Amino acid sequence: MLKASDKVVVGVSGGADSVCLFLLLLEYAKRIPLSLSVVHVNHGIRREAEKDALFVENLCKRKGVAFRLVNADVRALARREGCSEEDAGRRVRYNAFYQAAEHLGGARIAVAHNSNDNAETMLFHLFRGSGIQGLSGIAPVRGSIIRPILCLERREVEAYMRHVSAQWCEDATNEGDDYRRNRIRHHILPYAEREVSAGAIVHMGHTAQLLRETEGFLEEQTGEAFARCVETVRETSGGRDEPTGAGTCGYRIAVAEFLKNHIAIRKRLILEALKRLSPTGKDIAAVHVADTLELFEAEGNKSISLPFGIRAVREYTDVILERRPEGDVGGCPAQLWMLTAPLGEEIFRTPFVYEKEDWGKIEVKAFYIKKGQEVPIKRYTKWFDYDKIKECIAIRFRRQGDFLTIAGRQGEIIHKSVKNYMITEKIPRQIRDEIPVVAQGSHVLWLAGWRMSASFQVDASTERILEIRFTGKKFCEGSETEEKDGGEH
Repeated sequence: MLKASDKVVVGVSGGADSVCLFLLLLEYAKRIPLSLSVVHVNHGIRREAEKDALFVENLCKRKGVAFRLVNADVRALARREGCSEEDAGRRVRYNAFYQAAEHLGGARIAVAHNSNDNAETMLFHLFRGSGIQGLSGIAPVRGSIIRPILCLERREVEAYMRHVSAQWCEDATNEGDDYRRNRIRHHILPYAEREVSAGAIVHMGHTAQLLRETEGFLEEQTGEAFARCVETVRETSGGRDEPTGAGTCGYRIAVAEFLKNHIAIRKRLILEALKRLSPTGKDIAAVHVADTLELFEAEGNKSISLPFGIRAVREYTDVILERRPEGDVGGCPAQLWMLTAPLGEEIFRTPFVYEKEDWGKIEVKAFYIKKGQEVPIKRYTKWFDYDKIKECIAIRFRRQGDFLTIAGRQGEIIHKSVKNYMITEKIPRQIRDEIPVVAQGSHVLWLAGWRMSASFQVDASTERILEIRFTGKKFCEGSETEEKDGGEH
């Protein structure tokens, strides 16, 4: 993490963890020369925030360490960007740390995550659905950021602070259950330690380390497999493709060589290729990887459409992944046939908008629901529980295997194919292929203008909303009215 003469920016909030980190770094600086400076961020939320800032400033004065105070209105930032105060505060803190490090001409940034934080992160990712990288928890070193006390439990931190008679500030926001991480901290982890296995937090830390090592090995193996199996291609003026290192529009993958790899490497290789072809490197989901993998086992020449205009084609002994230019398919935008709406932190800040002249506009945004806020009953504007959506969503047209979930008379969830629903509702055959479908894989969240799936509806426990709205010539008539099958759908 550190070597002699390193400059270190230490994030100190005044809490036990960050003060412990600061004191330990001061002790370590007695062994090897280090240049320490402290950054404290006042989020402008708690009444005692100014007292915390003064406490940290005085601590730095006593220790002879440079102090930098950053004041921010995190609550206003969260409202402006449509994100949680927790997310806004995190961004403000790290921006402050990076700016201070840059001001010093390049410095390490030390933050005070401990093993309890690591365990909370692992469980949070597990509950929401995650791969190995997410289950690996918090990395001890990530770029210029270091976490020297990640190996310590919270109880060890506080025991050390009492041992050296050090004072710290208490943050009242850590005591409540308003944040989901606090619920894991206050209820799930203590129960696990008490009722499941003493030392659960330490054991999870060991597991996280093993998973990070495994992730590193798999990443290395995937890179080697990519080099063996994949040829970069681009279109030439003659219409065929040729190897190149620039102007990439796709990849050619040799089926026989590809199938020699373990299934785990195959999945990662396809995911890597699709991410490289996508404009953001995000929102490629497991369903897209699975659909592409099927081509390697298929007989004959076949093709599938993927997000961002990417197409996968089985061509004799190869599978070609290529990104198509935007155009029209059947009178509708080619991208809409599998248009992916990006989910994640950015959708809370900047709405996703797709517009095509003479067709219509799609708007996707996310925000935190306010207490007592009513769900709109409109035909072409729908609210979904953001946290019930586990993968990226596609806005496309119907395809074989699509289904809706409908609440039965006894409250049970019934699966119904989109085809059968259209027949039951007597939707005219000539318009069935023109109705936009919002889907997660084959599970349809919304048959636009008709019905929502029960599995994604807003309920009393909903905290975050994903809103999708269709406007334009095709969607304006009756767009502000209730749907035929009831507003609750």
